[in-house]
Amino acid sequence: MDLLPIKSLVEGLPLAAMVVDQERRLLCLNEPAREIWGSGLEGRHYELALRNPVLTGAIADCFRDPRTFHSRMTTTVGSREATFALRVTPINGVEFQGVLATFEDVSPMEDIGQMRRDFVANVSHELRTPLTALLGFIETLRGPAKDDARARDRFLGIMETEATRMNRLVHDLLSLSRVESEERIRPGQQIDVVAKVQSTAKALGPIAEDKGIAVQLFLPEEPIMISGDSDQLYQVFTNLIENAIKYGGSGGDVHVTVTRLERDPTVRGPAVRIDVRDHGQGIDPIHIPRLTERFYRVDSHRSREMGGTGLGLAIVKHIINRHRGRLKIESALGQGSTFTVTLPRN
Repeated sequence: MDLLPIKSLVEGLPLAAMVVDQERRLLCLNEPAREIWGSGLEGRHYELALRNPVLTGAIADCFRDPRTFHSRMTTTVGSREATFALRVTPINGVEFQGVLATFEDVSPMEDIGQMRRDFVANVSHELRTPLTALLGFIETLRGPAKDDARARDRFLGIMETEATRMNRLVHDLLSLSRVESEERIRPGQQIDVVAKVQSTAKALGPIAEDKGIAVQLFLPEEPIMISGDSDQLYQVFTNLIENAIKYGGSGGDVHVTVTRLERDPTVRGPAVRIDVRDHGQGIDPIHIPRLTERFYRVDSHRSREMGGTGLGLAIVKHIINRHRGRLKIESALGQGSTFTVTLPRN
C-alpha cells in the first residue's frame, strides 16, 4: 500500500509525532519528533528504538486495547530535561492499522507551576517566622509576663520589629504584583534622571549617616531626560543606593555616577547609565545570576537582620524591564559591587 499520505500527514503536524505500524516498527517520525528521539529510527522495533518505559508502555497498551491513552513523560532533549504531554491513539484504517503518538512540550507550564509553588512556599515561610514570634510573645504577655513591666516593654519592642517586617513584606509583594502587571506598558512621563538620583540620595542621607558612610555623587551639570515613571525610578534608585549603604561596609563610601551615552548597544540608541558602587565585602560571582530572583539571598540571616524581604532586586528588574533598560551586576569577593542601570534616552 502507498504509505506516502500517512508520512506526509505526520510531517505536517505541528506537534512532535510518530507512527508505529502493525508490525510494531516505527513507520515515520516528523522533524520535531526527530529532534527529541534522534534520526535513523524508521524501520526499527519501537521498544528497541525509543527506550522510554512510559512511551513504550502506552504504545503497547494501545495495541492491546485500541483506544486513546494520555500520559506525561520526561526525557532529555539536548542538554535539558523536558516534560511532554503524551497522547497515543490507534489508527484503524481500511488499508493501514497502527498507532499514532504525539508529544506536546509542557516544560514551560511545569516551570511556571513550580515557580508558583516555590513562591507560595517562600511567602508562607517569610510570614510564618514573625507570626510565630508574635503569637509566642502575646501568650507570654498574657501569662508569665503579665505583670512584668520590663519584660512587657522588651517584648513589645520585638513585636513591633516583627510586625514591621511583615508589613514591609506585604508592601513589597503588592509592589511586585503592580510592577509585573504594568511591565508591558511603557511609561510616558518626562523624568530628569540627574534630579531623581539627587533627591533619592538626599532622602537616604540619614541612613548613610547612621552607618558612617558617605554617598558621593558624580553627576553631569545638565539634566538628562527620559520617558519613565517617577515613583518607580525612585524605587529603583532607593533600592540600589540603600543596598550599597547597608551591605557596603561601615565607614566606606558609596559612589553614584550618572553618565550620558550617545549610543549604548544594550538599548540600541542614546542612553543614560547609572552606576552604584560600594566598597564592601563583595558578592561571590556564583550568586550574581540569581540575585534578581524572588526571595534569593546571599546571606539570609544578615538580610533579614537588615530588614530585607528578598524582593527588592526582583522589583528593580521588572521596573527596568518596563523602561526597556538593562541591569548589570559586577562584583568580586573583597572588591565591592557595582550595580549598573542603563536606560534609553528620548
